[in-house]
Amino acid sequence: MKRILLPAGGAILATGLLAAGLATTAQADDTISSDVLASQQKAAETLDFWTKSNNAALKSAIAFNPDALEVQKISSGGGYTSDTKPGSTAPIGEEKKAAVKVQNVNLPKTIGKVFFEGRDGKLYWCSGTSIQSQYRNLVATAGHCVYDIAGNDEVVSRWVFVPGYYQGKAPWGVYVGKQAFTHYDFDVYEDFDRDYAFVTVYDGIGGTLNKPKQVNKAEYDAYQGEKFGKDIEISAADYQKCKDLNGGETPDCWAKTTEFGDVVGPDYAGGIKVLKEVSKEQYDAAPAGQVNGGKAVNATTVENVTESQYNAYTGPGYRIKDGKGNYTITHYYLKYWVKKTTTVKYFRTEFFIVVHEVKSVGRLGDNVGGQGFAWNQAAGSAVRTFGYPYGPHLDGNKPFTGVTPKWCYGKTAKKALLIPSKKVEEQISLKCTVTAGYDGGPWLSKYSNAKRLGYVNGVTSLIADTDGNKRYDTITSAYFDGETNVVYKAAAASWSGKLIP
Repeated sequence: MKRILLPAGGAILATGLLAAGLATTAQADDTISSDVLASQQKAAETLDFWTKSNNAALKSAIAFNPDALEVQKISSGGGYTSDTKPGSTAPIGEEKKAAVKVQNVNLPKTIGKVFFEGRDGKLYWCSGTSIQSQYRNLVATAGHCVYDIAGNDEVVSRWVFVPGYYQGKAPWGVYVGKQAFTHYDFDVYEDFDRDYAFVTVYDGIGGTLNKPKQVNKAEYDAYQGEKFGKDIEISAADYQKCKDLNGGETPDCWAKTTEFGDVVGPDYAGGIKVLKEVSKEQYDAAPAGQVNGGKAVNATTVENVTESQYNAYTGPGYRIKDGKGNYTITHYYLKYWVKKTTTVKYFRTEFFIVVHEVKSVGRLGDNVGGQGFAWNQAAGSAVRTFGYPYGPHLDGNKPFTGVTPKWCYGKTAKKALLIPSKKVEEQISLKCTVTAGYDGGPWLSKYSNAKRLGYVNGVTSLIADTDGNKRYDTITSAYFDGETNVVYKAAAASWSGKLIP
């Protein structure tokens, strides 16, 4: 077996930490490396992280786009090394579809996005696919979308697979990675000729992952989880009805003004009590009781926000980031009395808590099927590749949104690639003008447009500009040989289990 050591400067961008207490284990046959991604307890935390706040984390992730994955120049060398006879394993979950013309490509149900957290704390995604396995629980993707090469070869953190992902939607559930399998050479020697990984996943979690439930103020205050208030402007008449219904002042209905020139006392005939938002320090220092500038009873609300909203906020609210990565802004109000001549707006506050009514949606392969697997295929074979391109070309042009999957079709080059900057000696290549985000996506041989199934014979590894025009025109993959099949078979025979009984 070839052993290549890449210098640290030419490796993948640091992308995560191995969960504390979980050790890396290399198999005795010196071919397979297997690493735990998440125990059941860690998997539950991972699921909560990605699905809270209406899947805000999934929506905020960006395409994994380290420079180390992109090369400007490659050359071809000799042929590929076939170490055993060609072979294949049939796909599962055939879809009964009428035959269609080739140009109207039916996208496979098995493809989706791989999400993970980087060492820098940022959230990223790659492409991947469900692949046939004994327990119907396996995902194929690029090794660099699972292993943090620049981070001492540890696995990345908070790894999940979402098949059919579209703008925060998870139509077939979210699948947390349990165990990763790759070639020993990739894990230990950072050999991009082995840039692939197979990941077992727990049963998918679906249902209502983030369901707002309207509650009263007391229930809202007592709830310790994710919650928010929604202010709805109402008329003065509706405001008075709200007060009458609740026997006087109530946190459900309130008045607000930006004018304070007509401040009067609480006993002033016809005076209107209004709220003014202040800082936490001003609120804490304010007196209680029926005085202007006093604390209003229950006049605090907690707003759950995204990281970008949290960072952009400049108002008086008090910002808090907790240990689980939740971002909140607490708003504080003082009370004043003003004359009726003051411009006042009236609001009704509706209080919500966010509940997770989730359930197991079953095994990945049962829900979306699984592509077959092929190894030692002949050079020059036709393949159809899929993925979610997003990143820019070298000239800055950005033709893809990353929202929907794209595809390329053609025959692989008959000569192996030589990429000196990555010390690659035996990768296969295909002409394809995609960009970052496509990496990890499957290369499918014998793809049936009617069944939407084929045989995984590679996964996108590197993206190259071969003619020097600053536009990517070629993608590469590790050559799937007999040793790849050894890694795949070990992963395909591994059980994962359920997160929810």
